[in-house]
Amino acid sequence: MADSLDALLSVIHSRKSVRNFEDGNKVIPKETLDTIVKAAFAAPSAVNWQPWHFIVINERALLDNLGSLPYAKMLYKSSAAIIVCGDTQVSELYWIVDCAAATQNILLSVEALGLGAVWTAVYPHDERISFVKKLLHLPDNIIPLNVIPVGYPSGTNKPKDKYKPQKVHMNGW
Repeated sequence: MADSLDALLSVIHSRKSVRNFEDGNKVIPKETLDTIVKAAFAAPSAVNWQPWHFIVINERALLDNLGSLPYAKMLYKSSAAIIVCGDTQVSELYWIVDCAAATQNILLSVEALGLGAVWTAVYPHDERISFVKKLLHLPDNIIPLNVIPVGYPSGTNKPKDKYKPQKVHMNGW
């Protein structure tokens, strides 16, 4: 049990936002992308509604189109992307929180697999939402939360120590 706890904590503390990728034409195997998406499905969800949908992109033209989104230029070099979407007909209130939990599972599984990824926001920006919905022909009730570029990291990407003990409160404020 100690080994699996150590492995889990290692992945959590090693996770970092990767914005630089090797050649975007280097393919991520479908099985690897399936593993990442299956991890997303394991996320907790309010009332187990699971209001999420995942769009996996590995076509170069679509990745390049998505690269025109603000703060998403790394898509030009990524090998794939996963777009996390929420279904507002399934959960109008909790879809954002549930999809955020699924996103974290994606980011952690990518790290565990030795790949790199970064969360790029789509929601709540109306122009970004409209762009993604139009490009990918999303139904009205499906809202893209984010686009996650995934690829083979290049350069030096190091995790940040974000622990701040002054933000930890025991038994009250």
